[in-house]
Formats: sequence, C-alpha cells, structure tokens
Amino acid sequence: MDLNPPQIPFLSVGGDFEKAILKIVVPEVDEPEIPLKFNPTSYQLQKANTFSEIEIPGLETPPIQYIRGGNETLRFDALFDTSDSQKNVREEYVDKVANLMRINSELHAPPIVQFVWETEIFQGVVSDMSVSYVLFTPKGIPMRAEVSLTLTAYRPVEVQIAERPRNSPDVEKSVTLRRGDRLDQIASGVYQDPARWRDIARSNGIRDPRRLVPGALLLVPRISRGRGQA
Repeated sequence: MDLNPPQIPFLSVGGDFEKAILKIVVPEVDEPEIPLKFNPTSYQLQKANTFSEIEIPGLETPPIQYIRGGNETLRFDALFDTSDSQKNVREEYVDKVANLMRINSELHAPPIVQFVWETEIFQGVVSDMSVSYVLFTPKGIPMRAEVSLTLTAYRPVEVQIAERPRNSPDVEKSVTLRRGDRLDQIASGVYQDPARWRDIARSNGIRDPRRLVPGALLLVPRISRGRGQA
C-alpha cells in the first residue's frame, strides 16, 4: 500500500503562512490552542434575521416587522493528516477538536472558543462537527481526517444591550398586539414612561384602552427628544 500522501487541497502552514488555530478562551485551560494541520481554503460566515409579515387586507406585498436577530455562524472544513508519522489521527487531532463539544464542568456547557487566523475571526461554541476518515495504515489506523465544523456565535446579553439599546423612542415603529397587552406596558417599554400610553392611544384612535384587539397593528409614534426624552 502506498502511504505517500497525494497532493492535499488545503493551504500549507509552513513557510510564510500564518497558522489557523482554534483557541479556548473560556474557561482557562493548560493547553488552550489547537493548531490546524493545514489552513482551510475558505470559510463561510452566515447570519439571518427573523421577520413577520403584517397582515393588511388588500395589499399585494405585506409589510414586514423585525422580530429578532439570528445567531451568526462560521463554517469551514479542516484537514488533519499524520501520514508522515503514521500515528492515529483521531488521537493526535480529532479527539481534541471533539472535546470542544463536550460539557465543561466549570461552565456546565461546552467551552467558548475563537477561530484565529492571524487575527480573531470568530468567537462562539462548536455547534456541529462531522468527520470522515479517508486514509489508513494496513492495520486500519486512521491517518487522515476531513472535519467539517460549525461554530455558533456567543455574545453575552449584557454586551448586546450595551452595544445596541432595544428601545428607540425617537423612531416610529409598529407593534402587533398580543392577548394581555396594555398600552401603559408598551409605553413603559418604548419610552420608559407608562404615562405616555395616551400618545399611543391618540395616534391609533383608541378611546377605551381596556378594549384592545389581539392581532391588531398598533402604531407607536415617534417621541422627539425635545419632549423630555434623553
């Protein structure tokens, strides 16, 4: 059996190439870096938002309302090869990457990792991993593994709130009423002032705020900063 590896379609990490690594950032561990044997030829970043259609009779194209953002993901393929030493590639590389999906006793969750290639590209958790073993010794020891990885972004809630406040009183918006909603609660969430429910009622022609129809589209008017907003 010819154990000389054929040309591998991944970027060599020798010479002037910067080596890509997976780095454990939380929790602290003795060996936080897992170097990739070969740099990937590409990686894919993906993010999606969730919108709902607002049902208005007679419109050909219904307007949409932003609901929430979706998780950003990073996908790439990694190649691990030990044909030069004929060691078990699973023990040398694959098991270390697979450990990134196991629950850490300190976090009670998998560790938080970074994909670093000269600079930090992505931070998150390994959410999906598939492995194909494609080269073996005559005794059946795997020497080459093709690994597909997906990382899902991890950003603490407090960081997201600090970066992008949820409430914008100086921007007009719409709200779809749910059962149990009250105008004072909506005003408190948008304006930080429950007394502003009158502005919402006035803009929507609501005479009795106790009679709100679930599913109705409610216009939440823009309140200028000159009217007491910070």
